[in-house]
Amino acid sequence: MDAKNKKAEAVAVNDGKIVFIGNTVEVEKFKGENTKVIDLEGKTMTPGLIDSHAHFLGIGYNIMNLDLSNTTSYDEIVDMVAEAAKNAKPGDWILGRGWHQSKWTTQPEKLVKGFQTHELLSEVSPDNPVYLRHASGHASFANTKAMEIAGVSTLDPERMDVHEVEGGEIIRDELGNPTGIFNETAMGIIDMYVPKAGIESNSKAMELAFEECLKNGLTGMHDASSDSLDIATYLKFVDEDKMKMRLYIMLSSSDTALLNDWYAKGPAIGLGNDMLTIRSIKLYGDGALGSRGAWLLEEYSDRPGHFGHETTPMSYVKKVTADGLANGFQVCTHAIGDRTNREVLDIYEAAFKANPEKAKDRRFRIEHAQHISAQDIPRFGELGVIPAMQAIHMSSDRPWAIERLGKGRIEEGAYVWKKLLESGAKVINGTDAPVEPVNPIASFYASVSRKTLKGEPEGGYEPSQKMTREEALRSYTLDAAYGAFEEDIKGSIELGKLADFTVYSQDIMDVPEDQLLDTEIEYTIVGGEVAYKKGENLSMKD
Repeated sequence: MDAKNKKAEAVAVNDGKIVFIGNTVEVEKFKGENTKVIDLEGKTMTPGLIDSHAHFLGIGYNIMNLDLSNTTSYDEIVDMVAEAAKNAKPGDWILGRGWHQSKWTTQPEKLVKGFQTHELLSEVSPDNPVYLRHASGHASFANTKAMEIAGVSTLDPERMDVHEVEGGEIIRDELGNPTGIFNETAMGIIDMYVPKAGIESNSKAMELAFEECLKNGLTGMHDASSDSLDIATYLKFVDEDKMKMRLYIMLSSSDTALLNDWYAKGPAIGLGNDMLTIRSIKLYGDGALGSRGAWLLEEYSDRPGHFGHETTPMSYVKKVTADGLANGFQVCTHAIGDRTNREVLDIYEAAFKANPEKAKDRRFRIEHAQHISAQDIPRFGELGVIPAMQAIHMSSDRPWAIERLGKGRIEEGAYVWKKLLESGAKVINGTDAPVEPVNPIASFYASVSRKTLKGEPEGGYEPSQKMTREEALRSYTLDAAYGAFEEDIKGSIELGKLADFTVYSQDIMDVPEDQLLDTEIEYTIVGGEVAYKKGENLSMKD
């Protein structure tokens, strides 16, 4: 990623930073009595990979709870819950995440608005409340016990407060009975009864997330929404010198007290020797395409009359955007549908014009930017708004997304990385884990092939939107660092930068496309220290 020096044979590191880049002869002069030498034996090393949008603690909790991401049918989910119920005490909550009805190979006989219903789930777990999040995180599935606890039953005039939900939906059958599906903001009805996490469980999730990320070659991650407890956990790890990779944190915009507290004290940059930075805010403008929660300009092709959900009032998005800008915080807004992307771009543009001094080098972001109207695509480059996209979503979602949007809208503005790059925008990449596995190789492959992980279709979906391999690597390294104001200290192998590296079993820039997914991570190096080596268990290493 150094335009002047694209390849080298050797790198020397001292005190966590790069002090030499060159050939294997010249590097010898940096070798001292205590120097540790790693011979890569011809393998490829790049700048450390940075996932620009994921949910760090969610990765750990996904391991701790039921992981439904590989299920291919409703019956599989029921079987997993039945097994969990056998080992649970009556009343204990059974939690999980990862199901996606559009990816199932077989569909249940009964569907309501495209979703399964709770009867089988309730039958296998009558004494335990069950709450299973959709892979996207924008819908959930509850059994009878969970709904009873939350007071959700058949239509009841005395309980209408839980039937009408602004920005969301309790999906019901033709008789008015809840099906168990809670879409977008309606999830809060059940969420409030789920046992809350604490520092102890967060710490366990954090250790598991470190391990999962490091074995996948990640040296850094942008955490897309952290509440006060999450931040307390991160600060605890910094204080105890337990950080194993670098985190860039977005404050949860739903907690106004949290925002006001951080406005008062300002961003925290480079804590713990550049291991933790807190300088951005996360907003949610709409939902997900999979749950039909993405907010569209025109109705869904597979659900006439439905346009998705404005999950946060745009008036609040406008307020946080202005306040964040005034107080020196980057604003990052989740926007998947074309309506939301337009609304957010309008709000950003107005904020920049209203506060031009603060708007210099603001680097505001739109998270996902999955479906954009053709007239809004150039605005990203014009306004300097960063599209934080996840190429793996195209790979996973494109086969069924065409049902939601139709061919015309898909071709015009869905997953249009190349068009955005051509607008002058810096596209940054990631996985949205645990929505998708935290595997950068899969997202890199999707970026350059536009195919599913099964290698379909031949030539890729909308192939004109493929990234080059250099663009894809840049989206995971130097441009990812730019998305966090960190391109001066990371993202490329240059003198004086942090010694964060990822080492692969093969050269991802040259191997045939159909061999890219065979790539394994050999080493993950953070600050010049080996944080992961293939074949060695470093999870307990301090």
